Amino acid sequence: MFMSKDLSQEEILELYRREDPEELYRRAEHLTRQNFGEEVFLRALVEFTNYCSCDCHYCGISRSNLGVNRYRLDEETLMSVIEKGLEKGMNTFVLQGGEDPKWPAKRIAKLVKEIRLRFGNEFALTLSCGLKSKEEYALMKEAGANRYLMRFETSDPELFKQYTGGKSLERRLQGLRDLHDMGWEVGSGYMTGLPGETEEIRINNALLCQQLGLHMLGIGPFIPHPDTPLKDAEQQPLEWALKGTALLRLLLPKANIPATTAAGTLDPRGREQMLQAGANVLMPNITPVVHKKDYLLYPGKICLDESGFECVGCLTLRCEGIDRELSFKRGDSPSFTGV
Repeated sequence: MFMSKDLSQEEILELYRREDPEELYRRAEHLTRQNFGEEVFLRALVEFTNYCSCDCHYCGISRSNLGVNRYRLDEETLMSVIEKGLEKGMNTFVLQGGEDPKWPAKRIAKLVKEIRLRFGNEFALTLSCGLKSKEEYALMKEAGANRYLMRFETSDPELFKQYTGGKSLERRLQGLRDLHDMGWEVGSGYMTGLPGETEEIRINNALLCQQLGLHMLGIGPFIPHPDTPLKDAEQQPLEWALKGTALLRLLLPKANIPATTAAGTLDPRGREQMLQAGANVLMPNITPVVHKKDYLLYPGKICLDESGFECVGCLTLRCEGIDRELSFKRGDSPSFTGV
């Protein structure tokens, strides 16, 4: 029996650097099963606004993209979506949006409080709505949110500055530290394949996740969007994201790691490959179908013409095909609960 604790960081990185990644994947999948069994946790994603004040060069809903059909879901629509999810047995929801000035922290906190009053506290509620102040994080946490997701996208300060219009990576990382210190279950992550990225940057991305003590990790391939400044960037292989997933599993054995939709966009079995490389979460998108096509962070996004509720059956079969089981449990990270 092997566990990541049997390997030093140097040994883990040596595995990662090998030309043949099969041993890396094998160890990562074993460790995933050791910590989570056959279960793959289900997260219901709701993309509630595609307005964003940021102008990130890699993002399809950036402020400068005038071709986006913008939308905002109102409170009652969000409540009805969550109600339907609960009726279907879902126990964790992710409310994700751009940094929308019409959805400030105060309004989000009010929504969260109303959700808790109407539906209770048994299920988990994750927010992913960008960089906020400590006071704003506190307001949303006190209202009843449990988890916060905010990706840093690259550990290289110069690349981050270049692709976010001059913003500071350190400020983003301080936000993640603030969330951690305040008792949130914290998620972050990065893309693989940004122009200018090197193998060492990809390694440093994973090591940064470890240094931050993250409970949830999202990693996926960068896919160039035709309406962004990086439209002509070369598409890099999915393998970089697969190897990154395995590396993260070995560095953070008890973190929750999703098999991201972007992987499924590059390869029909991309999500299965990520699960076999160390991931243990799937995230069907239950945003109303009429709006799903307008939240295009990258082109070619899958499952836009069907309800996320319909996707659950497909995801169940995908899990069964690799000897895994889709789980509707709340699925708090053992690294957060201390289990």
